[in-house]
Amino acid sequence: MSTRLIRGGRLIDRSAGVEFSFNGKRLRGMRGDTLAAALLANDQMLVGRSFKYHRPRGIVASGAEEPNALVNMGVGGRFEPNQRTTTTEVFDGLTATSQNHWPSLEFDVGVVNDSFARFLPGGFYYKTFMQPRAAWKHVFEPIIRQSAGLGKAPKEHDADRYEHAYAFCDLLVVGGGIAGLQAARIAGASGGRVIGAGAVPALGRPRPGRWRRDRRRPGARVDQRNAAIPWKDVKCHAAHALHGGRSL
Repeated sequence: MSTRLIRGGRLIDRSAGVEFSFNGKRLRGMRGDTLAAALLANDQMLVGRSFKYHRPRGIVASGAEEPNALVNMGVGGRFEPNQRTTTTEVFDGLTATSQNHWPSLEFDVGVVNDSFARFLPGGFYYKTFMQPRAAWKHVFEPIIRQSAGLGKAPKEHDADRYEHAYAFCDLLVVGGGIAGLQAARIAGASGGRVIGAGAVPALGRPRPGRWRRDRRRPGARVDQRNAAIPWKDVKCHAAHALHGGRSL
């Protein structure tokens, strides 16, 4: 059983709740939650199935290294497959569905593959389905194509328009953590134009306090991602940052 901790969570706003859905179930999270955190807070432990044997899979990491918790997000022209729940910030109205199962996440007939695991080693398909030749096109290939991949490919045109920026710098710093911000701070202090690129909405994680003070210095401006605009699901910040540098 999984529940939310009573205290803690520096990056969430416990006073602001959001509603979202997972596989058609209406759930509640808090502003600043990742989708993974919100699912675990609602005791949703099972989030997917393994690719080959369809074994049940849960969340095992907290960032971009998460291998299991990949979901479909959105509907229609805003549908996106293979989105990591650990890097997706939950917002009001978010719609997510699990992948790689049929007919449902809890009851997946594909798990029968697990019973034949000893007969399905890595690369078995390179020496299988060779005969009879006529069966490949009409029997084997359609089954393999239906089983391949995790998420479904979008079928409609993207309904959104995205922001673009033309930026120039003397130094590009990749990483918005403490080390990356310190590098940007030193380079910016020397008068160079600095762009810092980060993968998370909060600069300076996991200890952002020091860098909030730097934002208040003359010439510094930080324009972080607005969680109230769901379609703007970018993994960077557009900012004029520390000591005249710029942070993205």
